[in-house]
Amino acid sequence: MIFLKENSNDSPLSKASRAKRYFSLSVILFIVLIALLLKIAYIQFFQGPSLKEAATKQQTTSRIISAKRGTIYDSTGTALAISADVDTITINPDKFKKDTADETKLYQEKVARGLSTIFELDYDETLKKVTSTNSVETIVQKVEKDKVTELNKWMTENNVTAGINIDEDTKRYYPYYNLASNLIGFCGSDNQGLTGLEYYWDQVLAGTSGKITTTQDSRQDLMPNQDAQYFAAENGSNLTLTIDINIQSIAEKYLEQACITNKCGNGGNVIIMDPKTGDILAMATYPDYDLNTPFQPNENMQEGWDDLSSKAQSEALQTMWRNTAISNTYEPGSVFKVVVASAALEENIVDPDKPGLFYCSGSQVVADRTISCANTGGHGYQSLREALQNSCNPAFIQLGQKIGVTTLYKYFEAYGLFTKTGIQTSGEAYGIFHNIDNVGPVELATISFGQRFTITPLQMATAVSAIANDGVLMQPRIVKEISNVNTGAITTVEPKQVRQVISPETAKTMMDMMESVVTDGGGKYGQVTGYSVAGKTGTSEATEGSTAGYVSSFVGVAPADDPQVVVLLTLYNPQGKDHFGGHIAAPVVSQILSEVLPYLDVPSTASTNSSGTSKASQTMDIKKSTLHTVTGKTAADAKKYLEEQGFKCSYDCESTSIITEQIPKAGTQLPEGSIVQLYSDDTKNSKKRTEVPDLKGMSYSSAKNLLSSKKLNINVVGSGQVISQDPIAGTEVNEGTVVTVTLQKDVGSSSH
Repeated sequence: MIFLKENSNDSPLSKASRAKRYFSLSVILFIVLIALLLKIAYIQFFQGPSLKEAATKQQTTSRIISAKRGTIYDSTGTALAISADVDTITINPDKFKKDTADETKLYQEKVARGLSTIFELDYDETLKKVTSTNSVETIVQKVEKDKVTELNKWMTENNVTAGINIDEDTKRYYPYYNLASNLIGFCGSDNQGLTGLEYYWDQVLAGTSGKITTTQDSRQDLMPNQDAQYFAAENGSNLTLTIDINIQSIAEKYLEQACITNKCGNGGNVIIMDPKTGDILAMATYPDYDLNTPFQPNENMQEGWDDLSSKAQSEALQTMWRNTAISNTYEPGSVFKVVVASAALEENIVDPDKPGLFYCSGSQVVADRTISCANTGGHGYQSLREALQNSCNPAFIQLGQKIGVTTLYKYFEAYGLFTKTGIQTSGEAYGIFHNIDNVGPVELATISFGQRFTITPLQMATAVSAIANDGVLMQPRIVKEISNVNTGAITTVEPKQVRQVISPETAKTMMDMMESVVTDGGGKYGQVTGYSVAGKTGTSEATEGSTAGYVSSFVGVAPADDPQVVVLLTLYNPQGKDHFGGHIAAPVVSQILSEVLPYLDVPSTASTNSSGTSKASQTMDIKKSTLHTVTGKTAADAKKYLEEQGFKCSYDCESTSIITEQIPKAGTQLPEGSIVQLYSDDTKNSKKRTEVPDLKGMSYSSAKNLLSSKKLNINVVGSGQVISQDPIAGTEVNEGTVVTVTLQKDVGSSSH
């Protein structure tokens, strides 16, 4: 065993030295402790508030909760504008800092590379945002969910836990693309309405965004915080329109055909209105555009687009978005004669059927000029009814002189032609008339037959609707219901009666006169089989020196004895073979009414006038058979069956092949001798195509033979010569397609 022995050399001096060192060390430790305590106290009591604020700022996150924009529905409940859930990607640049400058630079470059690759952005622009000194930068808006999934995967793989925010957002989407585009309008990237109904009703549709303020850790996970604040978003209200998607589709189809067929240099528009309520059932403008890509030119503007200056492109887009039915004014021409005639009847200035009230020699001298009639040979002596049927300018000049400018202007004001109609959408214009003090003999003359002043098509349609509604003017209604999705409250926008303009008796007389325009006058092409139609043609010339060209129009009211709809079609600068409203606009309104009236369940009648002759054009008596299905049969058996039914048949497959498709479809009514194209699974993807020929002016037999030579079928409405066709000439279709032709007997040239 070893024993430690005390060092004998350890003197009292050494012990004192050690004690001194221990004391010094204790003093130093005490001083350090005091310093630390003082530092802690300083930090806590002096720097505490600022450090707490900095920590809270670093940990606090404040995010916007986007309100969902309200849906726009048509009157049948079909959604025309909806908001889809998407996301907005933002970043906090100060979260991309590392321990050293080099590490920070590399990390920022990695983040910029990842974001620019995923969202197909410019790298340099993205890097500029990542290295920004701003607290928040927006990387991309309206991101679809697949891109967000890709971003989340990248963040996990690259251990990016802070600085990238994925916030819920909404994107405006229009499921029917071009449908009613000029009426509905569209939203910007911030979901704010920019045009049309979207703009006018923006505050109702937009709602109010919410906000959440709380704290998060370094991994962006939310931390419990009693001071967290949450303000819920209030979603926008839904709108239900008076527009019916089916009627709107019919209107757009025939408007487009009319503009293309008649080469309308400035397009056209159509308004379909319920005269009893003021409801707009359809409002279409051509050309239109895709609401989902409103900043891209439509087909009519694409040629030479890239050669335009940015200013010219902007002006062209503004024109493309314009709802010409309410935003553009035009000279209404002879359609306006119904307003002038109604004023004369209401004032008891004329009797509608008193013979010889007016005389037309083919022109009328007014002051220092001669104003011609469309019928240069003259109409001779006429009653007011005959003058309206003939659309005689000299007769209406004489009528205007009888009424006088003061009385005329009183009725113009009563019809609402000096003010906006009050339709609840953006961009409405109103009539531009001569100041009453400046109306001399010439101005009075031209006003009397609808020229040298301007109104909007909506004003014209609203005035005619007043006549059709027993003289009561209704405010046009486009929105009929507002639904608050947050509370469930529903607000109904009731129809609004403006004033009684003319008496019911005058209105009925006017309707009877307008019906005679269609049965016996220049509006014969506006007749509809099985329905009584009242109407008026219109053709206005551009002022001298203008390049605007003619404006051709027709207004139709049906049924004439119980008006359900008013249709006004306006075509601008037609450059085809004809420009008279009675020739090119009336047939289109006839086509529209022939589909809209049955859709509205308006009973078809074969009413007759006092002479016993039909008021409606009669369709030729052509024997038709119903095409039955032959799918599931062999080609040989199908051919035999169809030929036994009186049809012709064509196929390219083997005779033993099973038929899986036929054109036309089963259930179609076809004349005997019509051709049916048959396809098997092997041949249905290689259908034969052909171009629809121009049939206008042909007889039924000529049209049928020409279509047959192209392996196309015919469906006929009316009798006489072809005045319109659907599909229009030049359209490429499958062989076997049915082409509907509207026939009408020649009505002469007095249809302006």
